[in-house]
Amino acid sequence: MRIKNKDRLTGHGNREGRKVVAELLDAGLDSLDPYYRVKEFVQFKDNKIILDDRGFEMKGDPHRGAAVYDLKDYDRIFVIGAAKGIQRAALAMEEVLGDSLTAGHVIGKHGEEIICKKIGVTLAGHPVPDACCVAGCRKIEELAKNVTERDLVFTIFGSGCGSLFTYPAGNITIQETADFTHMMQIEKGVPTSDLNQIRTHIDRLKGGRITRIFQPATMIHMTIADPSKMNTPVLRASYFDMLRNNSFFPTIANSSTYEDCIRILKKWNAWEDTPASIKNHLLTEGPHNENMSVEEYESFHSRFFGLIFKDATVYPAVRKKADELGYRCVMLSEYMEAEAREAGFVDANLALCAQRMSEPFQPPIVLMSSGENIVTVGKELGIGGRNQEYCLAAATKIAGNERIVMGAVDTDGTDGPGGFSVAGAPECLAGAIVDGYTLQEAEKAGLDLWKSLKTHGTSGPLWKLDCGVDAEKGVSALDLRIILIMK
Repeated sequence: MRIKNKDRLTGHGNREGRKVVAELLDAGLDSLDPYYRVKEFVQFKDNKIILDDRGFEMKGDPHRGAAVYDLKDYDRIFVIGAAKGIQRAALAMEEVLGDSLTAGHVIGKHGEEIICKKIGVTLAGHPVPDACCVAGCRKIEELAKNVTERDLVFTIFGSGCGSLFTYPAGNITIQETADFTHMMQIEKGVPTSDLNQIRTHIDRLKGGRITRIFQPATMIHMTIADPSKMNTPVLRASYFDMLRNNSFFPTIANSSTYEDCIRILKKWNAWEDTPASIKNHLLTEGPHNENMSVEEYESFHSRFFGLIFKDATVYPAVRKKADELGYRCVMLSEYMEAEAREAGFVDANLALCAQRMSEPFQPPIVLMSSGENIVTVGKELGIGGRNQEYCLAAATKIAGNERIVMGAVDTDGTDGPGGFSVAGAPECLAGAIVDGYTLQEAEKAGLDLWKSLKTHGTSGPLWKLDCGVDAEKGVSALDLRIILIMK
């Protein structure tokens, strides 16, 4: 199990409810280990690599069916990629392929332990990119030199690659890209779905460009993030819907345009604050260097598979654990994208209504939700994250209630940009668990939760109150939020 401080989380307040919420969050986190998903998906037998499509391919994939690659047809095999927690997937590929693996390189997040033995690893910046991102991309780019049709390339990308897989195009520097990312995502609270459309157009390798430079090799694209969302919150979106709406995965078709990028910047009143090099790039580049189209992608010899589908991993794991604990589990919101604080207020009030009036839900019940809320930080310097802010806001609304417990985590184990420096605490909390006693406990400790919300400095008080979640790092399938309404 990935939550490391359960004793502290469940040793105060509504102990019974906290134990339930901690178990549910842990069940969801534990279901996401890509090591085991790779071992299920990739088989090596009789000198052939066999990819089991069952449960791993998109609905409506025209190339459906198990894929078989006979090694007599290939001279080299590479593994490349970038994501938070990617090494668990890369390690599994090393073990499955054994001596058949030629080389590879992946980019993970600073703070991860290096566990790969044959595949090279660069640890880099997230959510704000740094020079290490560029160094990792260059090592991947180096592997693309002199590729032929007798090369087989496995790509693994997932949540976090928007930052980790950064290699600025043209005259744009990595510092300008970092400043731009900070301004957009942290200061202005721009959703990742909007930011990604711009990031693909100011990069040398995103937008399908990485796939172009590895041609004419055969490519198998795998994702350790749920591919069914993209920009459309549709459970298990179809294959072509995924390609047409993709603005995230760098290896496949990408639907956004340079004009879209300019429109997004102006929508968020960010055009004037954008570095000149980025504005010039967006204004001067055009169709000659556009992202890869669906038609171009389909012309290549490649396949696409999803290792992590939340409806096949996280959701069943949480439902199963809830059933074991004697609770009915209902999906409240499959994809939420709102200000984290406001979402916490709304969900807390919904829980109060259910607890008091048995509407719209009859207690006892577990309400589960997912998505990726945002925090508009502005010029504040507080350290926190969207799940921590969601929980702390909720705590102010459910204060005094003895039957409601709420918890939320980023499923990669790191909620927010980090930077937390307290003895015995992780550099970045994974999320939080709060209940009706949290506000009272804060007042006794002399902590002002309202000030913490205003400054977005949520990590400090949550950790002091034994409400902050410390979890092992892993892959991300966005956030997992749990509302427990007891009988």
